[in-house]
Amino acid sequence: MHIFEEFVLKVKEGDLLHLITVLFLAAALILSRSPAATAADLGLIDAAALKGNTSKWVILDARPRGDWDAGHIPGAIPFSWEIYTRTDAKGIQFSSFPPNELAAALAGLGIDEKSPVVVYGDAGKSWGGEGYGVWLLSWLGHRGPIRLLNGGFQAWTSRNLPLTKGAERGVAKKARYLVDLKPQYIVSTEDIQKGKGAYTLVDVRSTFEWFKGRIPGAVHIPWEDFHTGKDRRPLPAAELKKLLAKKGVDTSKPVVYYCLGGVRSAYAWMVSQLAGLPDARNYKGSWAAWEKRE
Repeated sequence: MHIFEEFVLKVKEGDLLHLITVLFLAAALILSRSPAATAADLGLIDAAALKGNTSKWVILDARPRGDWDAGHIPGAIPFSWEIYTRTDAKGIQFSSFPPNELAAALAGLGIDEKSPVVVYGDAGKSWGGEGYGVWLLSWLGHRGPIRLLNGGFQAWTSRNLPLTKGAERGVAKKARYLVDLKPQYIVSTEDIQKGKGAYTLVDVRSTFEWFKGRIPGAVHIPWEDFHTGKDRRPLPAAELKKLLAKKGVDTSKPVVYYCLGGVRSAYAWMVSQLAGLPDARNYKGSWAAWEKRE
């Protein structure tokens, strides 16, 4: 019997207890199908809050490996986008590893899908790699909390907080990362080609790249506009909304961010998500894939 037919029947019978139970189950069913119920748990964490709790988090350093070698937050693992991308079989540069390989790599670091993770970078050097790390975990369906260190490496060092060099972790505990891909966070070349007019495209590359060529109909907002201040903190929600409105970005349709290879656009995606806007999408292949479209 359908749940709502049973609901009506029990109302007639006056079974109050069963009525309450059915209402509870109906509410749970609705919530379980709500997009919010499956959304990634994203947020910001300040340097002071992280300092006292580093042992409770898996900390990922999204800066270039050389910067990690020079000094990093104690316990941090190198997690540059360059480590997890390559030129794929179609000749598309900066393509992220397939989900199964990413899952194996994360498990090898002792990370499972429930691990609490903090990602940090230096937006001036990592090309938005911290956003890429946040997006990558979100796309894989990470269930644990994902936090961006607000202000990144600069916020940590400006407080004269400790740094260390070299690997500190022992052999990582064996883990298994279970992937639950979230299609609402990604878009493909085929999606864009078939869905003409269905998306609002935002090109976050430099002005020079923009003038060399762009996807028809795209709006141009350099990715640097998505962070602010000397610590390059993500643009607050109110300022982001003003920026998008000023540039004529239609948020009534799914917003797709793209760059050259999906890294800078992932940063813009992250800022949009942190601002509480409707789910945006990152064009993983970005311009590198668009140029090789069939």
